[in-house]
Amino acid sequence: MIIVIDYDAGNTRNVLRALQAIGMDAKLSSDLAEIQQADGLILPGVGAFPLAMAELQQRGLITELKKQVNQGKPLLGVCLGMQLLLEGSEEHTYTQGLGLIPGVCRPIPAQPGSPVPHMGWNQLDIVAEDALTKGVQDEYVYFVHSYYTDVPKDYLRATCEYSMTIPAMISTKNVFGAQFHPEKSGEAGKKILLNFKEYVDATITSN
Repeated sequence: MIIVIDYDAGNTRNVLRALQAIGMDAKLSSDLAEIQQADGLILPGVGAFPLAMAELQQRGLITELKKQVNQGKPLLGVCLGMQLLLEGSEEHTYTQGLGLIPGVCRPIPAQPGSPVPHMGWNQLDIVAEDALTKGVQDEYVYFVHSYYTDVPKDYLRATCEYSMTIPAMISTKNVFGAQFHPEKSGEAGKKILLNFKEYVDATITSN
């Protein structure tokens, strides 16, 4: 069972539909017992970083998410969910994040022809392979965001070009992030979710 973390994140219905389309048993929940029993976790997100962290805190999810990750459970953060994986964000005011991957979210610089928010289809450039990047080099995926994840190079897996080089996928061990929306990215997004499913299945087998 995959638990999609419920904290009023906005795009959960599309995420669940995409997971079910590839044969993943998935459920939306903020119940700690269900999160503990899950085979893998997805942290979705649309909205503002400070409000999201406040909602996770209010629901008692921050400590539990960190605990599950430390125990080796796979976690995929999507869009805002990827940003929440970092140490903090400069959105509105500095807000501490989950601290699962080093780095800080910063505003995307607007330039002529590259307005903010960054919205639309961009081509992936895989800069370092991990379990989720298989088969998606040069594929186009769908972005909607105003902030980027400024992370050390060691955690960067894929980028795209906009007004700057945008980190598109990041990871460390069992923690993965996708800045774009796999659930809105057609066959490429489906492939990434299938890669996550394979990783979760392999983790179950190894345990």
